Amino acid sequence: MNLPPEPQHFAEHLIANTSDAVVYADSDGTIRVWNPGAARIFGFTEAEALGRSLDIIIPVKLRERHWHGYRATMQTGQSRYADGQLLSVPAIRKDGTRISIEFTITPFTDATGRMIGIAAIMRDITARFEELRALRNELAASAASKPAA
Repeated sequence: MNLPPEPQHFAEHLIANTSDAVVYADSDGTIRVWNPGAARIFGFTEAEALGRSLDIIIPVKLRERHWHGYRATMQTGQSRYADGQLLSVPAIRKDGTRISIEFTITPFTDATGRMIGIAAIMRDITARFEELRALRNELAASAASKPAA
């Protein structure tokens, strides 16, 4: 049986080579980890993203709601999404394009249990979202065009 490399190397390799975005933000919402998958999905290089607010990927209309939940999670250590539940939300790319993402979060705490940040693993699901929207519209149009029985 082949065992994986030591945990630190394994984690670094996984973060650096996954096609999904791996983003870690500290308790203030400042980006501290931005992998190549995040650069590919959102269009910001690592150098452009590190040290910036998560606002760079959050649509303006959703920021207030996002920050309310983020601050509550940092204060309480509780999130209704920390159990691996997939979240689907709109996001924005560097060029302003709106995309749909799906993600999970992992809260991080210090030795005392105080929240110090959150990591998110995100995937661009824009194509799938658009396909579903088109199918729903097609079904709605088909149902509307059928004569009443």
